[in-house]
Amino acid sequence: MKERFQSEVHCHRVESGHGRVERRSVSLWRSLEDLPGVTEWPGLTTIIRVSSYRHLFKGQHLLIKKKHTRYYLSSLNETVEEFAKRIRNYWHVENKVHYVRDVTQGEDASRIRVGSLPLLFTLARNLALNLYRDHGFVNMAQAQRRAGSGFGLLKALFRMK
Repeated sequence: MKERFQSEVHCHRVESGHGRVERRSVSLWRSLEDLPGVTEWPGLTTIIRVSSYRHLFKGQHLLIKKKHTRYYLSSLNETVEEFAKRIRNYWHVENKVHYVRDVTQGEDASRIRVGSLPLLFTLARNLALNLYRDHGFVNMAQAQRRAGSGFGLLKALFRMK
């Protein structure tokens, strides 16, 4: 399918921040009649290709230059801009939850791997994030530090007197 992909419409976006510049190109292919095996995917209307080019900088020096290409299948009939926004929002949620759990809470470094303990700790981490957000925190690392530095915030998080 990668070799047969025919871009019919596309859009480009450039975003920068946190020492990186990322260019994304989203392309749609809707004329799928001649694609072999397309009848095996009922409702398939669009194949989407997202090519992203990420440049990581330290000061004025380019450290890393990466290209990633991802493909998506969809039954939705949206514009290329709507698909681009939908895909970007998915990664926003992915980064918001999983990045915080991996980096701030150290989930990947956890050595807990036996029985039901991994699930219990995942539930505890999610509970902590939800309590922090419910209490108005945006920065989860800051919330975790404050919760660990005194009993007052913990009581407030659990609505204890």
